[in-house]
Amino acid sequence: MRRTALLLIALGLLIAPARAAAVPPIGHVWVVVLENTSYAESFGPDAKVPYFSRDLPAQGALLTQYFGTTHFSLGNYLAMISGQPSNAETQADCQQFSDFKGGVDVGGGVLLGSGCVQPTRTKTLVDQLEAKGISWKGYMEDLANGPGPDTCRHPAVGARDTTQSAKVSDQYATRHNPFMYFHSIIDDQARCDAHVVDASRLADDLASAATTPAFSFVTPNLCDDGHDEPSCVDGRPGGLVAADAYLQRTIPAILASPAYKADGLVLVTFDEAEASGPSADSASCCNQPTGPNTTSPGGPLTPGGGRIGAVALSRFITPGTTSTVPYNHYSFLRSMEDTFGIPEHLGYANQMGLAAFGGDVYSNPAGTTELPMPGMTPPVQSPPVVPTCGTTRLRGKRIAKGDLLQSVVVTDPVAKVRYVRVSMAHGARLSVTQTAGGRTVTLARRTRVRACGQYRYRLRLTKAGRIKVTAVLPTGTERRTAAYR
Repeated sequence: MRRTALLLIALGLLIAPARAAAVPPIGHVWVVVLENTSYAESFGPDAKVPYFSRDLPAQGALLTQYFGTTHFSLGNYLAMISGQPSNAETQADCQQFSDFKGGVDVGGGVLLGSGCVQPTRTKTLVDQLEAKGISWKGYMEDLANGPGPDTCRHPAVGARDTTQSAKVSDQYATRHNPFMYFHSIIDDQARCDAHVVDASRLADDLASAATTPAFSFVTPNLCDDGHDEPSCVDGRPGGLVAADAYLQRTIPAILASPAYKADGLVLVTFDEAEASGPSADSASCCNQPTGPNTTSPGGPLTPGGGRIGAVALSRFITPGTTSTVPYNHYSFLRSMEDTFGIPEHLGYANQMGLAAFGGDVYSNPAGTTELPMPGMTPPVQSPPVVPTCGTTRLRGKRIAKGDLLQSVVVTDPVAKVRYVRVSMAHGARLSVTQTAGGRTVTLARRTRVRACGQYRYRLRLTKAGRIKVTAVLPTGTERRTAAYR
């Protein structure tokens, strides 16, 4: 049984689509990762982050269906830069900075085993970038505040990680610095020192496009990322209040930089949703695999890291854009590989049918939209519409677009095989037909589906055509079509 499961995982990776989504000519990317917040907390009507939840989406795109991949933190960070899945130790945030034990490749570079620091042969996004001569840096707040070096800071392999809790003068957390978990990086001291630095260097690097790395991974400290709440160890208000204040200090400087104005993309998201409490969420999306090292990436009997959302800013995005396409941290990695012209997709970023950022996000691919002033909300923009999933009350209500169906996406062909992926906002009976070359075939006939579910159907006709999806409730019907070439 285990051998069969591993074979299926390997096959799923090997037949993943090879064609990259069309992306605009982005040359500089900044990703800022905050901590432990479910989508409703960040973007709901009672959100405590007005700059993040209202001002920034009005300047760019709100990705409403972006999901974490695991609980707790560390596995999400590793997924973003390597595509490696969680194991028991990374799910526990690697209290001991242990070596990864095992190492059998089950397909696509995914390793079978458990532990923290991946062997040298495990590739990362930054290995791919360097192979193409593309620059990168990790900017880690408070990295220089602790004992020892002020770059490339991590525990000794096999030692206890003493950065699991914040100190007044040092709120750096190794587990939020994914680059430290790869021997390919930490074993090359000169390379690591040059690329993994304290966040205080970001301002100087932003001064010109020539000094700005093409890829920047920005990690706030345990207060500024919203991790510690209700208050931080230094007495400041914590949680989302601290995170919103940090973004108001940091994002305008990036938006004002020459590199951003030329060809930049900023993505702000969270590592995971809340793992416990009233806002807990361990949902997954995008047919996320659950193996080979854990059957429950989200914790006991749960599949993922929950719905977290993300905000993207770029001149290639029309202000006020909203995307309902499902994404997760593996999608982020795939999107970065596509952005920088890297044909190889690492780990579960190579999963069959996984979406990368496309026209739903890059709504202004020509880059002709006039950019708003940094930190200012365009006056013509209203707060973005926040679609819900599984919470809409439809009794007695006329069915409108989005009430039943969130998205209908046709995947790229792989060996002449492609699929239609249907994401549901509400439970219904679903019918799916394909029309191509003068023929119409039924892919699903009045199948009962659930709210928030994602369903995939293999296309039976190979010619270009159109998909028609119909979702039916006793009180109404929603129809959606998707053309493909």
